[in-house]
Amino acid sequence: MKPRQYPNGPRPTDVYLFATCLVDLFVPQAGLDAVKLLEREGLTVHFPRAQSCCGQPAYSSGNPREAREVARAQLGLFDQPWPVIVPSGSCAGMMRHHWPALFEGDAGNEADKADAARAQALSGRIYELTEFLVRVLNVDLSAAGAYGDAALKQPAERVVLHTSCGARREMGTRVHGVEAVDALPGITRVDHERESECCGFGGTFSLKHPDISGAMVADKIASACATGCNRLVSADCGCLLNIGHAAEHKGAPLAVEHLASFLWRRTGGEAA
Repeated sequence: MKPRQYPNGPRPTDVYLFATCLVDLFVPQAGLDAVKLLEREGLTVHFPRAQSCCGQPAYSSGNPREAREVARAQLGLFDQPWPVIVPSGSCAGMMRHHWPALFEGDAGNEADKADAARAQALSGRIYELTEFLVRVLNVDLSAAGAYGDAALKQPAERVVLHTSCGARREMGTRVHGVEAVDALPGITRVDHERESECCGFGGTFSLKHPDISGAMVADKIASACATGCNRLVSADCGCLLNIGHAAEHKGAPLAVEHLASFLWRRTGGEAA
């Protein structure tokens, strides 16, 4: 994966939010907190209401044609040259890397060529939320006082971080999550033995191979709990839902929180 070149010009004033279907359906607070983080930095956040899924479930199940149609339906939603912020590393990876590839063979007519060009152009504007905060906006999360007294009064916490497979390998966003969490006053991030491993969700993998998926998430939970931390933070809702529900089912003392909500809370936003 080639290192990404980030813009050196003035800060953007407008951005799009692609909230992802999991945020929309299961963890809407994560999307709202992502908006709050961006708006606090002075940005206007635009949310095209016709957006849906990034197409990753179809793509990872071996159905590129269906994934292409999901992507095609949304190419026209982000027509302004603004960054597109995604509170999910795996969905951002799908849009940045796989949407252009889905249209590479579409050269049959002018409409197909136009869609291929739009997918390619859009890919360069896709950013995972934490990546955008620390690399483009250069937000100083260590300056808790800048966010008000509520940020300074936060109790100390020890947390573990989980980065999804797509976010880690396609987007390289673990480093951004680490930087953001480590910058927060009062936070100790603890590495755990199985941090780099998949949680077992893998989209449809967990449905097709439930026994294997269950064993993988059990290993992840045991590794996180062995650190003595009782909170796991991640920027991917699929992983959070899998780990959180499995931990609850097992009675493990491990709460989960989306990174957007964690950053908002630790810098003076509403308590979890």
